[in-house]
Amino acid sequence: MLRLAYLAVTNAFALLRLLPMSGRDKDLEILALRHQLLVLQRQAAKPVFTDTDRAVLAGLLHHLPTDRLRRLLLLVRADTVLRWHRDLVERRHATACVPKRRVRPPTVRSIRALVLRMARENSSWGYRRIHGELAALGIEVAASTVWEILRKHGIPPAPERQSATWADFRRSQADAPLACDLFETRALTGARLYAFAVIEHATCRIRILGATARPTAEWIVQLGRNLLMDLEDAGSTARFLIRDRDAKFTAAFDALMAGAGLKAVTTGIRMPRMNSLMERWIQTCRRELLDRTLIWNQRHLLHALREFETHYDQHRPLRALGQAAPLRPFPEPINPPAHITHLDVRRRDRLAGTLHEYRHAA
Repeated sequence: MLRLAYLAVTNAFALLRLLPMSGRDKDLEILALRHQLLVLQRQAAKPVFTDTDRAVLAGLLHHLPTDRLRRLLLLVRADTVLRWHRDLVERRHATACVPKRRVRPPTVRSIRALVLRMARENSSWGYRRIHGELAALGIEVAASTVWEILRKHGIPPAPERQSATWADFRRSQADAPLACDLFETRALTGARLYAFAVIEHATCRIRILGATARPTAEWIVQLGRNLLMDLEDAGSTARFLIRDRDAKFTAAFDALMAGAGLKAVTTGIRMPRMNSLMERWIQTCRRELLDRTLIWNQRHLLHALREFETHYDQHRPLRALGQAAPLRPFPEPINPPAHITHLDVRRRDRLAGTLHEYRHAA
């Protein structure tokens, strides 16, 4: 287009130069140019025309009659110039008849800024995790929109991205069971610490029952009593408790659960997928808390796990629950998102900024 505009301006100035010339001078110049063209045709190979050259020649010569055009001394045949003109007209007509493509309206600037802020402040969050946090704030945008915003600003995907849900697994259960497990972490001194957690399949609610450096069968039984009291206060109707084959889960523990109407279901040997929901939560706890926190001692571990329990149950959105939290219903969406002019979203930090929670300002 720039070349075509340049040639159009050049030809316009050339036309202005011809205005003061007499008819005799113009005829002499035309004869000289024709003779030079004959010399070039005898010496040069087949000329190559660009699209711009074709457009200029077609625009200059299409007003001439066909018989006059055929008598002109040109580098190409007159039929070729006429074909160029027909192609130019057809292309212009086709462009005018093409319907305008519907384009998705641009995302509100406040939403784009919030997506980039969450990605900047949470390096381990992928676009799905950010989409869930936006849904928890009542902001309805597509997950693909979040991905496009991150891609446009050169933010790479998080190495650990949520890609699986457990909704199908829970729907396949006749009754909502519980699942429990012991998981290990290490303190700064190198000492091994163990925590015991229980999760509800129906609501994904997590309970941190205790932490110790020396787990024993008696300690597990006592935590079982504490669990039964919590379930009674919450009005739980669970009938099954999934556990692994750890020797610390003794017959006394199973008898305690059976007395409260909970049947203990043991997983297969070296088959963690049979307790997949609990294993998935432990992975989340390690990635979002334990791998980013320096644990000093048993007391510090229990405090950190209690904070993560509150964050997980009351704030963290879960895809399996439709981006709601276990103990918090899904908020009313802000409709329509295009009417959002300003977002005043505040961040609350837990554990000195290890965990971030976003809420609308009051």
